Amino acid sequence: MCVRDGRLLLACGKREGDGIPEWTLPGGGMWHGEDPYDTVLREVEEETGYRIEVTGLLGVHSRHATIPRRLGRSVDHHGVRLVYEGRVIGGELRPEIGGSTDLAAWHDLAAVSDLTRVGLVDIGLRLWRERPVAGRVPQDRDQLSTPEDER
Repeated sequence: MCVRDGRLLLACGKREGDGIPEWTLPGGGMWHGEDPYDTVLREVEEETGYRIEVTGLLGVHSRHATIPRRLGRSVDHHGVRLVYEGRVIGGELRPEIGGSTDLAAWHDLAAVSDLTRVGLVDIGLRLWRERPVAGRVPQDRDQLSTPEDER
């Protein structure tokens, strides 16, 4: 979660299957053996061009789902997402080169609800606004992520 001057930094990728563009928080998967702190620094720079300083851990979002795959198979998936807060300390805004996102941009906080976005954006905003002591927000059905949110 990088918020600056009332704007939120988001990255846009195309949803698998239908190719519809959706905004998401910059971030992504950890390499085997990589520390989560190093992952967020690397992923934000890859997806946005910015170098950030982590200013806090806002919370953890856990998601368990059965995800359908090809040939009638499905995968029992458990994703654990660490939502950090960060501050831009260098670099220049640019799209990711050869990766999963097509665009990075700042969006007014008041306009985020009008964007086509993944559920993690709303979860991140709740963590950022509410700063719950336990580092998690209750999950209603409306807040559960879809399999496409796993980027």
